[in-house]
Amino acid sequence: MAFVTANWNPLGEAFYRKIELYEMGWNLRDGLRDCLVAAAPYGGPIALLKEPQRRSPSARPQLEIYSSSGVSMASFAWKSGPVKQLGWTVSDDLLCVQEDGTVLIYDLFGGFKRHFSMGNEVLQNHVMEAKVFHSPYGTGVAIITGAFRFTLATNIDDLKLRRLPEIPGLQGAPSCWAVLTQDRQSKVLLANGVDLFILDNTACTPVTPPGLSPQANSIVHMTVSFSYKYLALFTDSGHVWMGPTNLKDKLSEVETKVRTPPRQMVWCRRPKSQQPSVVIMWDRHLLVAGECKDTIQAGLSTVAVSVLDPMFGYHLDDESVLVPELDGVRIISGTHHELLQEVPAACEEIFKIASMAPGALLLEAHKEYEKESQKADEYLREIKEQSLLGEAVRQCVEAAGYEHEPETQKSLLRAASFGKCFLSNFPPEQFVSMCRDLRVLNAVREYTVGIPLTHSQYKQMTVQVLIDRLVYRKLYPLAIEICRYLKTPEYQGVSRVLKHWACCKVQQKEEADEVIARAVSVKLGEAAGISYSEIAAGAYECGRTELAIKLLEFEPRSGEQVPLLLKMKRSQLALSKAIESGDTDLVYTVVTYLKNEMNRGDFFMTLRNQPVALSLYRQFCKYQEQDTLKDLFNQDDDHQELGNFYVRASYQEGKLEARLSLLQSAVDEYNKAKNEFAAKATEEEMRLLRFQRRVEEEKGERVLGYSLQDTMHCLLAAGLHKQAEQLYKDFRVPDKRYWWLKLSALAEKEDWDELEKFAKSKKSPIGYLPFVEVCVKHHNKYEAKKYVSKVNPEQKVKAHLAVGELEGAAEAAIERRSEPEISLVLSRCSPATDSAILDRLNRARATATKK
Repeated sequence: MAFVTANWNPLGEAFYRKIELYEMGWNLRDGLRDCLVAAAPYGGPIALLKEPQRRSPSARPQLEIYSSSGVSMASFAWKSGPVKQLGWTVSDDLLCVQEDGTVLIYDLFGGFKRHFSMGNEVLQNHVMEAKVFHSPYGTGVAIITGAFRFTLATNIDDLKLRRLPEIPGLQGAPSCWAVLTQDRQSKVLLANGVDLFILDNTACTPVTPPGLSPQANSIVHMTVSFSYKYLALFTDSGHVWMGPTNLKDKLSEVETKVRTPPRQMVWCRRPKSQQPSVVIMWDRHLLVAGECKDTIQAGLSTVAVSVLDPMFGYHLDDESVLVPELDGVRIISGTHHELLQEVPAACEEIFKIASMAPGALLLEAHKEYEKESQKADEYLREIKEQSLLGEAVRQCVEAAGYEHEPETQKSLLRAASFGKCFLSNFPPEQFVSMCRDLRVLNAVREYTVGIPLTHSQYKQMTVQVLIDRLVYRKLYPLAIEICRYLKTPEYQGVSRVLKHWACCKVQQKEEADEVIARAVSVKLGEAAGISYSEIAAGAYECGRTELAIKLLEFEPRSGEQVPLLLKMKRSQLALSKAIESGDTDLVYTVVTYLKNEMNRGDFFMTLRNQPVALSLYRQFCKYQEQDTLKDLFNQDDDHQELGNFYVRASYQEGKLEARLSLLQSAVDEYNKAKNEFAAKATEEEMRLLRFQRRVEEEKGERVLGYSLQDTMHCLLAAGLHKQAEQLYKDFRVPDKRYWWLKLSALAEKEDWDELEKFAKSKKSPIGYLPFVEVCVKHHNKYEAKKYVSKVNPEQKVKAHLAVGELEGAAEAAIERRSEPEISLVLSRCSPATDSAILDRLNRARATATKK
């Protein structure tokens, strides 16, 4: 704690500090010399390609991947072409850009994933220089060829190559260039001497940085900030120009007094900071240039920084690489890994010498309290008199998040906790959240894990991405512990980690299928949100079909089991699972697959062993494949269904002879099935069809295809009574049905004379009330009254009421002495017009009630 400010260096109104993250665990004999180096942002892994220009087959370059603490993760001999650039994707995959324009992608452990080409032109002209960049769309690659043309891929996961326009007057390679992201579009900014150009999809636009030193004859180096908002240019006169990437303003220009082009130049800017600064590195010293026109020159040794000759600065002890970050710059050498950043305001307020900020006083008060000194009370009184105790607590909590040393974090959090005791309504959320965040950060900063995230990077990255990175590194126990500690929902946390673990487990070919299946089942148990089918799919892709089948036994959803079983050519098992599920759509899916994959005979035999599938397939064929349905019935000797099939088919035939032929086939099949009723009914249908054809030919009445009842009705309506009588006799139509049909047909035709003759022909089997009702229905009460007298006594009241004869209805009801009928007639009477009838009916009802 006493030496917190020992490594602070002032620059303008801000301070900068260099924090040692790790003493590197790798054993590099020559350090980073003759190495192509790429380090992923957010404390990501480091890739080294040793001696990339070595082309001898007997001594190939070595590609090595390390964590940020120097722990080896992968190492293998590079057997492909010369590499021009290494870079990392947003998901921590390694990109290797070769001289021929091929980009190879490897995972974190050196496993080859895929490759793509940057185009034929690149293949012909080769890659002069390449850059890997990150945009809102993902990870991109930009290259310049030997013909001085740029090709750009904004997102390697959705590859669309863009060849940018030519640069006018460009005779050689540009002195420097960088990729910008503006308005959700990736562009190239390049320098040709002192001239700047912006290349987009359609044009090459010259631009001029405002206020650039007139001494500059050439721009020799440029860099874009981590957020792509700011640009820095280094000129041959030793000036550093800083401004926004839209080149509409200038933030600062600093003279470094060093004209040699730097090896590296990166931005060092904390979010929300008002202090722009650039870190510039030459072979033997490091320089930080800021807005105040001052510079800090520092060596990369682990000793504290002191000011030497600003023209030369410190001699560096080792080859180093600068890695820009969201809130600083990581400095990687052969022996150490350090972080250079602007000191956050909260830390500056608390730890600055002679600071009287509320946080500083609270930290002192807590120190005195631990010493049991009364000075603690004096410091507290001073803070409370200014009503700044809440601000003091917030400063201490915020500062704790920016500190890397656990002891410093604890001191600040204890001071904050001490201050909270004297506040009655201070919200605890910030304090609790910071404690959780720091516990997670300290866990992932451990040497064995090697992810040196700052609190700002952690918040920008989000917990979910951190968990993904731990899972990608196969640090499953740590990922699970963090999920449980942060109480992440199971399906987003522990279950997701376990699923990745299981997918990795099934790739271990040295273990038996039974052992792996049991281990996965025990580990995953009933964890929410885990699909065993996805794990089984991973096993199948690794060539372990039997393991995949065993894993699918644990999958509760048949809809997830069946597609994978079909993919694995286990169609019989897939059909059984589909039937067990009770999902008809799933059964249809399997049956359709089997039909396409098997020959016809084997397919039918398979279905015969699965009655449910056979029934569903028959149902399908009934509407979609009639011929297949017939073949199924023939194979099973199912004469009854064959007869039904022929009957259904006959109704789809337009020609009568074809229809009769099919019906005859149906009769034959019904006879074989010993279904006499169906055979006789079909024969009668054939007889009816022949009769209908004869009627059409002789009388011109279209009745073909009608039912027996409809045919008779049409004949009666057309006045063809003789033919209707013939049908009545030939098909033994019941008398009541025939009388109803003729009564309805004659009434619809309004042939009242014929109706009267029909009524007198013989005694009606349906009575005469229907005659009354049909006439009334067709608005002819005159004809209806003719039949009232013939109606049976039980129905006379209804008949009289139907024709509107209240007097007759009353007499019939009184004569029958039926109380319900009397009440019915009463309900139809009006007191104003039918008073006499009402009196008679009331007296009759009274008499009927007494009896």
